[in-house]
Amino acid sequence: FTEEKLGQAEKTELDAHLENLLSKAECTKLWTEKIMKQTEVLLQPNPNARIEEFVYEKLDRKAPSRMNNPELLGQYMIDAGNEFGPGTAYGNALIKCGETQKRIGTADRELIQSSAINFLTPLRNFIEGDYKTITKERKLLQNKRLDLDAAKTRLKKAKVAEARAASEQEVRITQSEFDRQAEITRLLLEGISSTHAHHLRCLNDFVEAQMTYYAQCYQYMLDLQKQLGSFPSTFLSNNNQSSSTPVQSVSTPSVLASASASLPSVSNSIVTSGISELKSSSGNRKARVLYDYDAANSSELSLLADEVITVYSIPGMDSDWLMGERGNQKGKVPITYLELLN
Repeated sequence: FTEEKLGQAEKTELDAHLENLLSKAECTKLWTEKIMKQTEVLLQPNPNARIEEFVYEKLDRKAPSRMNNPELLGQYMIDAGNEFGPGTAYGNALIKCGETQKRIGTADRELIQSSAINFLTPLRNFIEGDYKTITKERKLLQNKRLDLDAAKTRLKKAKVAEARAASEQEVRITQSEFDRQAEITRLLLEGISSTHAHHLRCLNDFVEAQMTYYAQCYQYMLDLQKQLGSFPSTFLSNNNQSSSTPVQSVSTPSVLASASASLPSVSNSIVTSGISELKSSSGNRKARVLYDYDAANSSELSLLADEVITVYSIPGMDSDWLMGERGNQKGKVPITYLELLN
């Protein structure tokens, strides 16, 4: 080996097919490790948590169950909502948001578990199993080649007939062992193609797990949006650049965004015609609240989405407001938050 490195000995080259297979195996190992490590980072961004899980795995012990980030945020929101009061608009919204965050946390756990079983484990098994076997057989092939080249060198240096005969016999034996080991290594390396096919199926499973996770999260947020009510038109108009633009830039829920954005305008047309009729009759009507509303001062009435209140107009009141009553409580309410009932 040293003489080869110094250029003082000839080296038996492997055939081109075997060299290509070796190159393909090394390339597969390199990228499999990178993909596996980055997937672990994606599923668990916290490096300390990854180290802890690794240690527990090596000790063959189960890692302690801890709340993940969405679950922790959800619990904080629920606790804050209960502290502020479930009957208040903000407290009620916090509790609803917290419950949704906890559901997202559960979905996140399911994604991690599914990805670990169906994607990361097969990749790790290849690195720690199949590729280690390939490496072992490749080292044996290297040794057999060195034995063969050493025998060839001794044959060249043999001067006596008996020594030449012994060297020729040694070359035949080492050549046979080298050829046999090369065949074993080739068969193992040709299995890389089936490894790629297997990893492709695992990749499809990973994509499906991600698709399920994001679909669940989208549905949870859609349900939450319906519970909380869409943003009122006055809010959108005051925060046009900061609120509307990001929504439109997201391609997947664009249909939802356009539908949500159209709700206030449709409601406004209905409300406007109903309001003019209500003001002209000087009577009162029942109205359903479309969105939660926190009163800005004591003259206004706080509202909860989907509740029904009594509304009426008084002379000299701003055209964008009505008086609302709920039991003994009364105060001004914005008409854009209301849907008049027949």
